Order: sequence, then C-alpha cells, then structure tokens
Amino acid sequence: MAPMASTSLLTPVSFPTAAATARRSFSTHRSPSGALPRLRLRPRSRRASGLAVSASAASPPLSLDALIFDCDGVILESEHLHRQAYNDAFAHFGVRCPPAADAPLDWDEAFYDDLQNRIGGGKPKMRWYFGENGWPSSKLFETPPSSDSDKEKLVDIIQDWKTERYKEIIKSGTVEPRPGVLRLMDEVKGAGIKLSVCSAAAKSSVVMCLENLIGLERFNGLDCFLAGDDVKLKKPDPSIYILAAKKLGVESKNCLVVEDSIIGLQAAKGAGMPCIITFTPFSAKQDFKHFKDAVATYPDLSNVRFEDLRLLLQESLVTG
Repeated sequence: MAPMASTSLLTPVSFPTAAATARRSFSTHRSPSGALPRLRLRPRSRRASGLAVSASAASPPLSLDALIFDCDGVILESEHLHRQAYNDAFAHFGVRCPPAADAPLDWDEAFYDDLQNRIGGGKPKMRWYFGENGWPSSKLFETPPSSDSDKEKLVDIIQDWKTERYKEIIKSGTVEPRPGVLRLMDEVKGAGIKLSVCSAAAKSSVVMCLENLIGLERFNGLDCFLAGDDVKLKKPDPSIYILAAKKLGVESKNCLVVEDSIIGLQAAKGAGMPCIITFTPFSAKQDFKHFKDAVATYPDLSNVRFEDLRLLLQESLVTG
C-alpha cells in the first residue's frame, strides 16, 4: 500500500540550471561536444586573490589529505534498488501498514525519494515510518508489536532479509559504478592522497557492493572504510566523518567529501569537512538551495579530476 501524499517530506524541484551553477565561485565552459570539461576556478575578486597569497605566505600550504566517498548514490545509483529490496521484504513478511490494509506495504518512488533524502539508514527509516503510520501487522506478529523489544525484533528481521535481497540484486551483474568514480579513485591514490568510503548502510551490504563494483584491489587499498555499523548515529549526524578523520590521521578541514544528498552534506558540514555534491536522478529533485553549503555540484564525476578537487579545497579553506 503506497503511503498517502501527506507523508511527503520534501518538495521536489527541477535539476539546477546552468545559470544557477554559474553563480557559484567557479566557472565552467562546455566543449563543442557539449560535455562538461574540467572545472576552471577563478578568484572571486582582487581581494580574494590577495587573501590567498597572504595566507600561503603566513602558513604552510593548504592541502587535500583525504578524499572520502559516500557509497549509495555516489559510487552507484542504488536508491531504486534499495526500494525494490524493501518492498520485496514487506511482501515476503506480509507487512501491512496500517494493520487493516488489504495488501502489503509498498513504498512508491516519489515517497522513497523523499524518505531517503531525509533519513539515513534502513532501520531508522522503518522506525520513523511505523511511528508515523502505526506499527504493522505481519507474518512475524499477527497483531502490531507493542513492546519496544518486539518492535526492534520486527525491524531487525525485516532489515536483515532486505539486506540479503539487496545483495542478490547487486550480484546479478546488472549494476555498474557511476561515471568517473573508478578513474578518480585511481588518480587520488596515485597522487598519494588517502582514500576512504563512509556509508550509512549495513557493513555487509557495503562490503559486497564495493567488492563487486570497485574490485578487490581498490577495496583492499582503501585507507579507511566505515559503515553504519561503526557508529551509533546515522547521517545527518557527523559521527561517521569525525571517526573517519581520526582513523585517517588527518584534519577535517583537509578532507573533501563526495556526497549526493542533503543529509550527507549536513553530516560532512557537521564534521567540519568541505563537500561536493554529485547528483543522481533522485537527489536532483531536491531544492537546490539546500546545497548552498557545497563547494561544488556536478551531475556526475566523469569530467572531475584530482587537480580540480585540490583547487576546490584550497579555495574553500581560503575563502571559508
């Protein structure tokens, strides 16, 4: 049963225009083919340019010490796959919400777009939904669970089954990394910069995704890998990024995060890390004003180079 329209969390808007992008502190120029080339930065003003000179003279050079990727939506477009796995789990366990519903719960695309851009982690999503719409009946509990322990048992069992179903989808071989991801990872490692992946998803699910999509060699070469199991609070809480900086042995301001959603940007900002946004068809529907704190936004990483990111971090530190 699809949720009612009143449960919408965010108001979708259209993908940001070129004019909106041009208002940022950098400029882009399209090649004759129409593809976006490498990012070209320009000083905001004579004052800004002079500020960069005085800063470099008075302190050690600003540096990009670590690049941190989110997984879902950044390394792969996965939200529609997660939604499929959740709906398969609801059907498998006969989850009816509200309990008197004629058919198992089914999260439609529009609702799930809103949900995943507001609440990080699978279990928090279900806790929120059941808390708002009533705890469901199911094959696990004929009547809706009333005690906290039974509610947690229901969420745990559904999430575990959903995770295994999601793994089956990934292993099918029909899923590929998003454009530019593997090349950028290799550029960063080749430059001697630390590389990390931080995801709010279950660790077993993320490990399987990374092994299949970026390969064992790149996965084993990560300087830090964290998943939702490693922190108590999920994004937008900054815990996962704060922990990553500690494990990497770098200052937060010298890390650059690659995210795709508002909650990911909020987590990075809360950890004191500059963040770029790479849109997916799902996050592109969010209000562009919510991404004003990102140092740059891209449709994907196909034309983003390591040098672009290094210059972006320098400018964000100098002007920020």
